[in-house]
Amino acid sequence: MRPPDMSDALALPARIALVGNPNCGKTALFNALTGSRQKVGNYPGVTVERKEGAFATPGGRRIRVLDLPGTYSLRAHSPDETVTRDVVLGRLAGETAPDLLVCVADATNLRLVLRLLLELKQAGRPLLLVLNMFDIARHRGIAIDARMLSRELGVPVVTAVAVRRGGTADLMEAIDRMADAARPADDGADWHTPTRSEISAAHREVERILAACVAPPLRPDVWTARIDRVLLHPVSGIATLLLILFLIFQAVFAWAGPATDMIRGGFDALAALIALHLPDGLLRSLLSDGLISGIGSVLVFLPQIMILFFFLILLEDLGYMPRAAFLMDRIMGYAGLHGRAFIPLLSSFACAIPGIMATRVIDGRRDRLATILIAPLMTCSARIPVYTLLISAFVPRQQVAGLVNLQGLVMFGLYAAGIVSAFIVAFVLRRLLWRGATDAFIMELPAYKLPDPRNVLLGVLQRARLFLRRAGTIIFSMMLLIWFLSSVPGAPDGATAPAIHYSFAGMIGQALQPLLAPIGFTWEIAVVLVAGLAAREVAVAGLGTLYAVAGGAETTGALADALAAHWSLGTALALLVWYVYAPQCLSTLAIIRRETNSWRWPAAQFVYMFALAYAAAFVTYRLFGG
Repeated sequence: MRPPDMSDALALPARIALVGNPNCGKTALFNALTGSRQKVGNYPGVTVERKEGAFATPGGRRIRVLDLPGTYSLRAHSPDETVTRDVVLGRLAGETAPDLLVCVADATNLRLVLRLLLELKQAGRPLLLVLNMFDIARHRGIAIDARMLSRELGVPVVTAVAVRRGGTADLMEAIDRMADAARPADDGADWHTPTRSEISAAHREVERILAACVAPPLRPDVWTARIDRVLLHPVSGIATLLLILFLIFQAVFAWAGPATDMIRGGFDALAALIALHLPDGLLRSLLSDGLISGIGSVLVFLPQIMILFFFLILLEDLGYMPRAAFLMDRIMGYAGLHGRAFIPLLSSFACAIPGIMATRVIDGRRDRLATILIAPLMTCSARIPVYTLLISAFVPRQQVAGLVNLQGLVMFGLYAAGIVSAFIVAFVLRRLLWRGATDAFIMELPAYKLPDPRNVLLGVLQRARLFLRRAGTIIFSMMLLIWFLSSVPGAPDGATAPAIHYSFAGMIGQALQPLLAPIGFTWEIAVVLVAGLAAREVAVAGLGTLYAVAGGAETTGALADALAAHWSLGTALALLVWYVYAPQCLSTLAIIRRETNSWRWPAAQFVYMFALAYAAAFVTYRLFGG
């Protein structure tokens, strides 16, 4: 076999990895390099987001770039940090070690990233330091001698401004040069977890380098301090946080209306077209009742989900989310939660699974278990389609006091109910079962900066693609199953009830309905609750399919009307409350089993959450028309 020459090297794409602290602008740099040429998924075997993209350097070299989860050290404590460490060291199964490590630094705050860089040097991989947000550092009067910094660290150093056109030119040229020097990947065998003496020595070395290469700012950042006096105040800060959350949920309904109506109209027109050109039969039922009514009833909520993530990404880019963590830490302390519990609980608003896995950063076993048991009470994004469907069907679209959207107010209340209930459960667990003090949560607050519109847009589009992928896999397969169960074996000769009552779905629902009758649930709800164990949002698509097969909602626009016609207000509100508390996700229970290495804790969570859901739904149903 002949050795590879330069033409071979140029033909094969080099593989680089972006490494850095959280909130260093790494994602903005990734977006600036790759644009729309990126894909998002999960690493094999773990629920940690994997972002990979591609670009070409000025020299024509093809580059594959991996955006690794943010970390402060290779001494991993969380699943995200573990993935970053294992990829850097070439130890992650199914993942090739990078040819070049690009350490991304916030130029306004180098102390923590330099500690990380000294650890990365021990990994033995080609390494490049990029000083991102260099324009902000210069504006604040922070003088950084990049050449001296490069000499002191023993690695190349370049500057970048990820949010400006042409702001990554020097970085691309450096990558082009260094990719030629890439050597075969190793497994990081020379790296070892640093000892406490070694850590202290690294801290002293960082301080020496900073003193030699970085001059203190001539113009201190007074605006950040002034804003934080308000946003971090125990009273005004909490009030501002609640106001921001309240306005977000108002926008979810107020802004999404036109887009939702357009998507609904498109699916309704498609259903009408099929009904016009296909004769009545199984094929027409499959396409119209199974696919269009099922998938369409979920996709109409895509605008709400995109608006929600738009605000979350915007606040993250602005630098406000770490402030929210600081504020919530104080409240969580009153409930007896560990300070580090904020990160897992915040992650659980997207999905409880990565939130539960992120509890590995919590040292104490009891503190970790308490966080695991309450994480599913955070309202995950899978609940949004259920909430918005029922709210739009049963809550009038009107203004309260001429200012507040009533539907958004109800949505805000559902999120608040989950949060408050989680704190109450944590308080009970820590006071009655697991007494003891909790450790403080220490974190560094970044300076405020203007969000990058391109970064926000790409983040929203990525979340939309993930939602559509979920709709095209899990929800699609479950809709086919529900349609089949709802359509066979069919009504016998001389039957008086609708055919769906004699189907397998009807049999299952009617067998479970006596258990759920005291809380006002119909047999259709019983069916979708069982199917929804695969994914919560299946409930909406399942209801669309069931009522379409039954002849009550042939189009997606008719589903809300069908529910309003068949259900009482008490039933709808009871189902909303049920979804706040119910353990409606088998994947979450499986992750708890894996994280605790026992079936005891997922069983305990299922029992207490089911009891909470049933009791809350029972009271709600009796109060509102049961």
